[in-house]
Amino acid sequence: MSSTEAADPTADPPPRRRLAREERLRQLLTVAWALVRDEGTDALSLGRLAERAGVTKPVVYDHFQTRGGLLAALYRDFDGRQTALMDAALRASEPTLAGRARVIATSYVDCVLLQGREIPGVIAALASTPELETLKRDYDAAFMEKCRAALAPFAASRAIAPAGLWAMLGAAESLSHAAATGDLTARQAQDELFETILAMVARNARSPGPDSD
Repeated sequence: MSSTEAADPTADPPPRRRLAREERLRQLLTVAWALVRDEGTDALSLGRLAERAGVTKPVVYDHFQTRGGLLAALYRDFDGRQTALMDAALRASEPTLAGRARVIATSYVDCVLLQGREIPGVIAALASTPELETLKRDYDAAFMEKCRAALAPFAASRAIAPAGLWAMLGAAESLSHAAATGDLTARQAQDELFETILAMVARNARSPGPDSD
């Protein structure tokens, strides 16, 4: 058979493989992140996502139902990567205050930079409704608890004040945002967050225990 005979331009194209639900979800999230990066969070809608992903609107609505559901899914996606990165780094870190603090600082900034400038817009959009804001606070609480557990052995009475953890989180978000926008280098953001964590633990180490006079 000649090559001309083998390639029949009138033949029907092979059917497109139907993606499994998890594969489709991953595709839609990847396209959504790209959409936010290219056009901004305000442009993110279920209809625009369907258009850009080359699927019908019902496919997108089946996964996210609402724009709020899509924003929540994006934040869960980001948080899942952040958690996995930090957990792996903590397991491999030196069991010292400096080792743990460096892991927290580096992992947080690196994860934001891997996601790029998109995540600040998604985080800002999460504050648009009480339900989405509560979602972010739940994830923030889990992150702070992970940090508290990692750092508590180096603090007085193995306790770290909640106010210090909230201050650390605020610094982490601000410094990472500055690195993502180019106002700071990644190393500058990591070093400053590292010093913030050390200072927080040092304040707790000087604090009197609950049984002290």
